[in-house]
Order: sequence, then C-alpha cells, then structure tokens
Amino acid sequence: MRMTRFALMAAGMAVLAACSQGEPRLMNLRSATPDEFAVLPYKKPEIPENVDKLAAELPPPRPGGRNRVDVVPEEDAQIALGGRPADRSPGRIPAADAPLVKAVARYGTDPAIREKLAAEDLEWRKAHRGRPLERLFGVNVYFKAYEPMALDPWRELKRLRRAGIWTPTAPPKPAN
Repeated sequence: MRMTRFALMAAGMAVLAACSQGEPRLMNLRSATPDEFAVLPYKKPEIPENVDKLAAELPPPRPGGRNRVDVVPEEDAQIALGGRPADRSPGRIPAADAPLVKAVARYGTDPAIREKLAAEDLEWRKAHRGRPLERLFGVNVYFKAYEPMALDPWRELKRLRRAGIWTPTAPPKPAN
C-alpha cells in the first residue's frame, strides 16, 4: 500500500513536469556559489592633469549616463582586438568592414532573420526539451538537444587539411 502511494505520487509529479508551460529551458544550471561575473570592479579614478581647471575638464553630469570609471567589457574587448568603440553605433557599418558586408550580402539579406531564427530555435527547444523526469529534476539537456547541430572538430580538421588549407594551431587529438 505504501509503495503504491509513493509510485502514484512520483507518477503525478512526472505528469506535472511534463505538462509545464512556458519557454523550454535546456541548460537548467543551478549554483550555490556566487557568480564571479556579476560584480565588476571599477577602473582606477582619473585625475586631470591640471587640477586648477578641474571644473572645466570634467564632463557635465548626465542623468542615467555612464561614469568614466564604469567598466564596459564589450568596448574594452573591442579595443583590445584592435577595434574602435565609436564604430559600434547601431545601423552604422564602419568603412573598414564595408567590403566584408558587401561580400556577405551578395546573395541578398533577410531583415527578419533574427525573428525567424528565434522562432525556429523555440520550436527546436520545445521538441527536444528532455524527458519528464529530466525536467522534474532539472537535468541539463542542452548538449543532448543540440548534438545533431554540433560540428565534429576532428572531421572538419581532416577536411580542411585534405583541401590544402594550412591548420598550424590545431592541437593533437586527445587519446580517449
């Protein structure tokens, strides 16, 4: 009797997990440790060279604006890779990237590609959201769901080498 009651409760929970609504979450990551990337350190304060004319050198305050010492990791990464943050304004293509954009768009572009891909990905996640017990216990099914789309790096390396493309930085295949 006790075992039957437990089995019915487990089956009921599995059915409830299977009927969950909303957008499928495949990663299901839970961590008891703090997120190291949630807290960003500030940059060192900047002291103007001419302290006598301090008020003239400081920019006027802008409500909701950014401080000089605020961390902007995207801009910092762009500068480190040789880019210019001013080139990131929306809708603007830097002159240096114009030939690349022209080559990529030679067969036409779809202005609604982001929406189409988001809808297709939502359908894919709904179809591959995991078994009821995996959803019930929050098992990570992300890699299993997207496995058919993953590239085999060693097969791709062989293909590139057969085509005569030099791949000097490829590490040796691990011995598994």
